[in-house]
Amino acid sequence: MKDNSNLYSKLGVSASKQEVHDAIKDVDKGIYPGAFCKIVPDVSNREDYCSLFHADGAGTKASLAYMYYKETGDLSVFKGVVRDAIVMNTDDILCVGANGPVFLSNTIGRNNKIITGKIISVIINEYSNYSKELSSMGMNVIPCGGETADMGDVVKSLILDATTFTSMKRNDVIDASKINKNDIIIGFASFGMSNYEQEYNSGIGSNGLTLARHGTLCHLYYHKYPECYDASLDEDFVFFGEYELTDKVDELKSSIGKALLSPTRTYTPLILEILNRYREKISGIIHNTGGGQTKVLHFSSGLNYIKNNLFKIPPIFKIIQESSKTSWKEMYQVFNMGHRLEIYCKESLSKDIIRISKKYGVEAQIIGHCEQFSNTNKNHMEITTPYGIFEYE
Repeated sequence: MKDNSNLYSKLGVSASKQEVHDAIKDVDKGIYPGAFCKIVPDVSNREDYCSLFHADGAGTKASLAYMYYKETGDLSVFKGVVRDAIVMNTDDILCVGANGPVFLSNTIGRNNKIITGKIISVIINEYSNYSKELSSMGMNVIPCGGETADMGDVVKSLILDATTFTSMKRNDVIDASKINKNDIIIGFASFGMSNYEQEYNSGIGSNGLTLARHGTLCHLYYHKYPECYDASLDEDFVFFGEYELTDKVDELKSSIGKALLSPTRTYTPLILEILNRYREKISGIIHNTGGGQTKVLHFSSGLNYIKNNLFKIPPIFKIIQESSKTSWKEMYQVFNMGHRLEIYCKESLSKDIIRISKKYGVEAQIIGHCEQFSNTNKNHMEITTPYGIFEYE
């Protein structure tokens, strides 16, 4: 019988990225070491300003988009993964209060035997088009070109990344090291349809897609798309799920493939309004990307993060868990599980912050609070779920 414990690790991915944190432990953390993004002295040497240079991408979701395109001929899915690459940057820098203007560069790595010029055209144009869309939301994003690298010896299908640069006033920085024992946690839904989205969003985001792909999609794709997985993996863990990409599931408003490819929701318009009103009163903003619901464990210290009022689990995560047989504890460590952004602040602000979010069609609620932890040098987390209380450090 297959052992489904620590599935993410068996697929060659680390949710905690402990080895990365170990590698950078002695690297300079910038002028705000506890901030969500690294912040450095201002590029123009202005004493009251600072700068950020940030990079992220769509991860293995780009490979999934390629598979879906091959199955359906739908080129539009590549627009979605471009949005993933951009939002993983812009929403990260919003966590430190950076609201632009933002310079954006893109990096595309492809195997040009399968990622054609037609696909590249869609991708490059979407970097420009979505920059305009974010600018219309209030964050001026300026596309600055990028690099398309043909790397067939290294890249088996497609990699989509982005890099952002901006400067901001030091007094405007939101430093997550200031999260404290008196804060409540407001969560912002990753699923549903906001009033600035054109279709229902499953909430998947851009994290955990290696587990989501292999644990949800069936073994048919093992032979059909060898370019979409690591050949050194145990075959038992390659596309070992129950579904084909075009399968419909009653709980979803789309096919399995489209649900897994839902573009990462940006929180730009509502966070900009919240920052405009309450910037100086917010202790921290956390983007639940790598590490899922446990992301905040890397910020502040000596805290017990209690999450005891989470959103109802969106259908896509139940489907992934049921198909892959991933433990629920690991699910919360890999995926956002229904909310991908958190604001840490005093409870007195919560009512109006939630009102602002709902004005944009994004559900929000108090999902927990912070307490003092017995060990002042580390953090602890308790997550209350329908499947038990899980603890993380």
